[in-house]
Amino acid sequence: MALTEREIRTLNEQFKESPPAAIVQWAISFAKKPVVTTNFRPYEVAILEAVTQEFKEIPVIWCDTGYNTSHTYRHASELIARFNLNLKLYVPKQSSAYRDVIMGIPAVDDPKHSLFTEQVKLEPFQRAMEEHLPDVWFTNLRQGQTSHRDSLDIFSLGKEGLLKVSPFYYWSDSQLDDYLLHKELPNEHNYFDPTKVLENRECGLHT
Repeated sequence: MALTEREIRTLNEQFKESPPAAIVQWAISFAKKPVVTTNFRPYEVAILEAVTQEFKEIPVIWCDTGYNTSHTYRHASELIARFNLNLKLYVPKQSSAYRDVIMGIPAVDDPKHSLFTEQVKLEPFQRAMEEHLPDVWFTNLRQGQTSHRDSLDIFSLGKEGLLKVSPFYYWSDSQLDDYLLHKELPNEHNYFDPTKVLENRECGLHT
């Protein structure tokens, strides 16, 4: 049964000062069909480590745009092996080589950019969610990333009552750096998202 907005507010008050592990533990105990999404961008290793510590077989959805850097692909390969991720890979229906000829990577003010975003990110993500039908979605959203994400919290409601859980929501980059150092976890900053271009621009999955 989907949580109410009032219950979500109560959870956010209850867990605001809690460590990510406690947040993940509660959400896993609540979930019937949880998933975690990743794009292997900087600090994604934190959410992957935290969630798989509690549920090793959780489906890990990766919607690969086809435009990642070589550094990101090597980082992804390292984490997939390190955590033995139950990876569920989703790719666009069109190859990047085909798209390079037809439209390239449109600028954000180009009318074709919305079609580009739909092809490389939104459609694969929608396909993944329709196949897995999760009730709990773990993600590494954090306060301060975009104006829309600033309106969310540790727990938020998505479409049709989907519970979105962001255990590191209130964490800064420096806190995450310390966390990764303590856990001896790798990070990778050479990352490119062709649908966002600017770091503080929302990609569309979370709106």
